Amino acid sequence: MERYLQILSISLEAVFNNKFRSILTALGIIFGVAAVIAMMAIGNGAREEILNQIKLVGVNNIVIVPITQDKNKQNEGEEEAGKTLKKKFSPGLTLKDAENILSSIPTVEKVSPEVTYPTLAIHSGNKMNVDLSGVSDVFFTLFNQELSEGVMFKPRQMEKGAPVCIIGPEVKARLFPKENPIDKSLKCGNVWLKVIGILKGVKVSEKAEGMGISDYNKMVFAPIKTVLLRVKDRSLINKASLGGNEVFYSGNSVMVSEKEGAGGGGNQLNKIVVQVKDTKDLATTAEVITRMLNRRHRGVQDFEIKIPELLLKQEQKTRDIFNIVLGAIAGISLIVGGIGIMNIMLASVLERIREIGVRRATGATKKDIVFQFLAEATFISITGGLIGIMLGVIMAKVITTTTGILTVVSFPSILVSFGVAASVGIIFGWLPARKAAEQDPVESLRHD
Repeated sequence: MERYLQILSISLEAVFNNKFRSILTALGIIFGVAAVIAMMAIGNGAREEILNQIKLVGVNNIVIVPITQDKNKQNEGEEEAGKTLKKKFSPGLTLKDAENILSSIPTVEKVSPEVTYPTLAIHSGNKMNVDLSGVSDVFFTLFNQELSEGVMFKPRQMEKGAPVCIIGPEVKARLFPKENPIDKSLKCGNVWLKVIGILKGVKVSEKAEGMGISDYNKMVFAPIKTVLLRVKDRSLINKASLGGNEVFYSGNSVMVSEKEGAGGGGNQLNKIVVQVKDTKDLATTAEVITRMLNRRHRGVQDFEIKIPELLLKQEQKTRDIFNIVLGAIAGISLIVGGIGIMNIMLASVLERIREIGVRRATGATKKDIVFQFLAEATFISITGGLIGIMLGVIMAKVITTTTGILTVVSFPSILVSFGVAASVGIIFGWLPARKAAEQDPVESLRHD
């Protein structure tokens, strides 16, 4: 053991006596390890972001949203503007649709209908534009939303359409900056609502918003019957709700006489979220829901069905492939760094032939020479690996700060990078070490 410690001391002395050469040798390892850690951090961040999105959109959820038709486009079969138009009548998305899905499809676990209206919220002179959303009592469990203060809606409040609400944290900060909002009232449009709860803050990504998930931090939630009874119910057909249109019946058809510039849209709900019991039933349940709604909407395709979890998992698979490619490219830099170690160590052997001859002449064995040069290469690799780890962590933080891309540096990525760096030193240092050991002592001593 003492012999090997002495050889190790000689190796370290050789490294420090040639600082500049050692630094150049280690650069390939440093940047290679840093690149591997940074790339793996980006991959881990992407994976965590997708998992957070899956939690946010809910597990095994199907989202049903209405399709809004462009007022300037004419449907197939319509006559010229100003004339009576014959169209199939659809009631749009309604509470009855949600109830029918829950009661008729055995694979469905929960159903959450939602109706949302943009409005102005006011309290004590403070104002904020918010979305007032009417939801069912299962909404908060479906989307993993928890309260920081207060209580959830009670069954009686849901049933009677009580004027109560739960607000997001940003609404609290804007409208109640210096007071506790619990049991206080705020005005949403023309309706006064009593605050009974405050949501915890949850960051919503643009990807989640594109899948129909709103920024709950800026919203006011009330029981769905409260919104339909006290704010607006778009399913109530009258002349005002149809923008001046007249509705009359002819046989089994509904006739809508549209005037120039008239609007429409009778969807009672903005969204229906359906939770399926098992992931494997997502696709088949979506097909059943499509057929059911087509029948209930009299063949009018005025809705769209999305399965966020499957879309996110497909995105995760795509990102995983991309991350593997990035990791492979970063790994190549480690191999290049290893080749650099081998080349410089081979050059070092040629420069130190006389030193090798002296050591062999004074009793050093071939194993001692191999150990000496192998120790030098391994020390350079390990040192470069440690510096590369620090640089990689810094790079990950800089990427997050400058670009907003989530990065997560994990212990396994550090362990893998360090292990690869040490292995590179051993593997690529072996050939120069063997070459040094094979030098003839007599010829080495004659070398100038």
